[in-house]
Parts: sequence; structure tokens; C-alpha cells
Amino acid sequence: MSEIRKLAAILAADVVGYSRLAGADEERILARLRALRSDLIDPTIAVHHGRVVKRTGDGALVEFRSVVDAVRCAIEVQNGMVERNDGVPQDRRIEFRIGIHLGDVVEESDGDLMGDGVNIASRLEGVAAAGAICLSEDAYRQVKARLDLSVSDLGNTQLKNIAEPIRVYSLQVGSAGTKAAATSETATSQPATTASPKLSIAVLPFANMSGDPEQDYFADGISEDIITALSKLRQLFVIARNSSFTFKGKNVHVQEVGTNLGVRYVLEGSVRKSGNRVRITAQLIDATTGGHLWAERFDRDLTDIFAVQDDVTQQIVDALAVNLTEGDRKRLVPGQTGHPEAYDCFLRGRELWHRLTKQTNSDARDLLQHAVELDPNFASAHAFLALTHGLDYLNRWSASPQRSIQQAEEAATLAVARDDSDPVAHWALSVVRLYSRQHDRAISEAERAIGLNPNFAEGQVSLGEALLYSGRSHEALACFDRARILNPYFPDVVLHFQAWAWFQLRRYEEAVKLLMQRVSRNPVTDVSRALLAACYGHLGRFEEARATWQEVLRVNPDFSLEYRRKVLPFKNPADFDLAMEGLRKAGVVQ
Repeated sequence: MSEIRKLAAILAADVVGYSRLAGADEERILARLRALRSDLIDPTIAVHHGRVVKRTGDGALVEFRSVVDAVRCAIEVQNGMVERNDGVPQDRRIEFRIGIHLGDVVEESDGDLMGDGVNIASRLEGVAAAGAICLSEDAYRQVKARLDLSVSDLGNTQLKNIAEPIRVYSLQVGSAGTKAAATSETATSQPATTASPKLSIAVLPFANMSGDPEQDYFADGISEDIITALSKLRQLFVIARNSSFTFKGKNVHVQEVGTNLGVRYVLEGSVRKSGNRVRITAQLIDATTGGHLWAERFDRDLTDIFAVQDDVTQQIVDALAVNLTEGDRKRLVPGQTGHPEAYDCFLRGRELWHRLTKQTNSDARDLLQHAVELDPNFASAHAFLALTHGLDYLNRWSASPQRSIQQAEEAATLAVARDDSDPVAHWALSVVRLYSRQHDRAISEAERAIGLNPNFAEGQVSLGEALLYSGRSHEALACFDRARILNPYFPDVVLHFQAWAWFQLRRYEEAVKLLMQRVSRNPVTDVSRALLAACYGHLGRFEEARATWQEVLRVNPDFSLEYRRKVLPFKNPADFDLAMEGLRKAGVVQ
């Protein structure tokens, strides 16, 4: 028997207390279920492009092309049931519970689906309350930016016969719970100018067609600069680089990218660099239909590379029918250097900086230093140069950490002076101001960066950090949530910052859940294990605290609480003392 493995959005549903209802009056309940299927359930599934895989007596298993479609369908059905149950005695009401998951499934030749994707959706349905919808974290990530819903985070939940706990979210529906579901988009190849909440796009890393793997940095740099340009427009929802670049080198379908990242449009392309010539091809695709909205090829001299980027950005905006103000048009003007060699050094340096190791950071600094020597007015190069010094300071990679933070501040200040409209410059200055313990100035610089680039995930993280270390934990959590929406494949360090915020609020259980996720994603983290041990101390789980502390010393024998106290820029020292108190309770430290 032939089979196909694929990624799918799966909805599982059944009737709450069906055995009780059928025992009281089986004929009546079956008649009502048939009527519901014909006039509510099946038409709603069809409208949202679902496929009924199988019916299980009182329930059903349905496949959708996207999580957004599955959730919209579920909301419509649950709201429909609220209306149909109005005036019906509680013990005679038909109420559904629904589970939705995005995962791998195997499609058999007869259309049946098997695999973990199906099993998890079924188990999620089992933990859902009557009239509610439970989503896995993978599913929730796709819709949190697209639908305005009341959501309860149920935390990591051990589902029956599922090996690992799964983060579960419950959507409260009905007139009290659903604030406003986003209007369903028409599946056409025309620009969805009224899409809610915004036009959404992901820019995939352009393929390097130069025949030389060493030229990857150039193709990646072109992609990143296009992301940066589009991100400056408030009318667009633009997925962050980190998430888009998870698809680098993979043979993926555009529809899959759209589903995974929760976007309507995808830009893909290629770069061929040869001598002093460059060829860039790009195509804009509607991820819901696979239809092409726009495609173009550019053959230019390397000296015209900035004009090509501007052309690509402008033509994407035109294809999406985005209405630009005069201020928008000014923001789209490339702010990069006009010096080709300086730009090349910048692209190489920025790419190395993203790798976050001691050696690549050192190599990046050399390249970025050369870029600003070639063009002293190159603001973004100054900004990333500042960030390399900042990494040295945070990680004790230099002989003089204090000198590193001074150099970082000098470079970041120069970046803003060279171009006050560069969001990266203000972001770098925010990071430096924070670790120089200038909290209010760090917050204002991060806010300025976000104002210049509303889709700036890193800016949201920096603002969250500055608020966190200022003791404004609730505000910090909101920033981290926005960062995770913009960057679905967010860096695992965000989990650590979120955990600190919950820790400051004395919500130790919430902090533990996040820290366990961080340790799972980053097995060599020492700082998250140290905070986890402090959480266990406050919770009275002393054996777990001591075992976790031993893990801290295993992954980093040189871990120093005093150095952490010195380097972490808490405005109120009592916030760090709270962690020390938890460790003392567990007998880990004196």
C-alpha cells in the first residue's frame, strides 16, 4: 500500500458526554447530530477548505491546509453550537470539544491519516473543556498573530500515550470568549489588501547560484537587507530573519512555509555573483494558492546592488498594493554605504556575528572595523561593530570586559550619529546603554528602534530586556510575546528572559516551565540551569535544586554567581538577590 508523509493541520472533535446523551435518548441524539452535520459542521468544514478524513460515531478527524483555516472552522462551529444550545437544558445540550495540532502525518492510499500528528490532535481534544478548543504550541504559534482570542496557557501537559509533555493552549469561544476572529481571506492570487491583521510576508534566504559556497554570505545578506527594508512598513507583517532562514537549503513548498510561519505571501529568489556583475532573480508567491504575483530578473554591476535592492522592495510593495505615505517612501530608501568593498565587508561581518561564537565574533569585528575605515559614515557597520564588543563583554571573551563595553558604546553612539533613522543603530545603542546601566536611555533607544522598524523582533527583545532589568516584568512579558509572534523560530534565550520576568513576579512554576524548555533546546546553558535551581529552592524542591546546580557546574565549571551579579544590569539589586535566596534555601550557596 503506497503512502505519503507530509505536514498537516489536524482537527479532532467529539461530543462531550455522548454515552450519557445516547443512553437517555439515542434516536433523538443521532437525529440532532445528523442535522448538525448537514447544516453546520460539514458546510463550515467545506468553507474553510477542510477534508473529513474519518468520522468516529460522535466525532470526526479533519485535515486542513493551514492551522488558521482549522481554527477558524473550529471557532465557527463552537459559536454555532452556542446559538443552537440557547434555551436547551444543560443535560440535553450537544457540546463539542476540539483539539488542533500541526504535525507530521502519513497519508495512506485510501486517504486515511496516521502518525503523531493525528495522535496528538486526538489527545488534545481529550483534554479540552466542553465548548473549548485546545491547540498544541506548534499550532498556536501559527495563529497567535492572526486571530484576536482569549487564550489560556495550560502549560506543559502530559497527554496520554504521548512520550513528551506538550505545551497546550485553550481558546475560549462563544460570545464571551471570542473577541474578534480575523476575517477569512479569499483564496485568490490577488493581493489581499484588506487582510487582517496586516499583509504578511516571509522572505526566504536567496539561493547562492555562484557555484562557490563561500559566496553564501552575499546571497544571505541581500535577503536580510530586503527583510530589513520591508520591515520598516507598518502596513506589513514581516517574519524575522531567524525564522525565515530556518528554511535555508531546504526543498520546501511555499504553502508549507506559509503555514509554518503564518504568512500569506512568500518571496524567494537567487543570487549569482561573477566578477563585477550580479544577477538577482526574485518571485513573490501567494502561499495560499501557490500563484505568482510578480517575478523579475535583474542583471547589474555590483556598484548598482543597492539600486537592485530598492527595485525589489518597491516592486513587492506595488504587487501587494500597499498604500505608501511620503514618510514610508523615505524609509524605504536604502541607507547603506555606496562603497562596494565596505558593503562586502559588512555582509561578511554581519553573517559571522550571527554565529555567536568567540572566534566568529572576533573575525566579524575585524571585517566590520575595515568596513567603517572604508566608509566612516556607514551606520549599520558601526552598529554591528558595537554588537561584537558587546558580545565580548557579556561572554568574558576579552582581557578587559570594561574596555569592551566602552568600545561598544563608542561605536553605537557613532552609528546613531551617522544615521539617526537606522533602527539597527538605535537597537545597538539600546543594548549598550542597558549593560552600562542606563536603563531609561536603553528603553528609549529600543522604543526608537521599534518606531523606525515596527517588525523588529530583536528590538522587541531588547525593549523587553531593558524593562525586565528595570523591574517592569509585566511590560517585559508583553514585549517578549510580540517578539515571538514576529519570530516564530525565536532564539532560545528569549525563554530565559521570559522565565526571569515570571521569576521576578514570584510565579516560580511558570518560570520552571520556560526554563525546562530552554534547557531542552540548549543543553549546555548554565545560566538557565542556575535560575532553575533558584526556582526549585523557592518551591521547596530542594533535591531537584541541588541536582540542577550540579548540572550548572558540569556544563561550566567556572560558573560564577558573583560575575553574574556584576554583569547583569538589574536596576534593583534585590531582583538578583531573589535568585540567591532561592539557592540558599536549597543549601546550594551560603
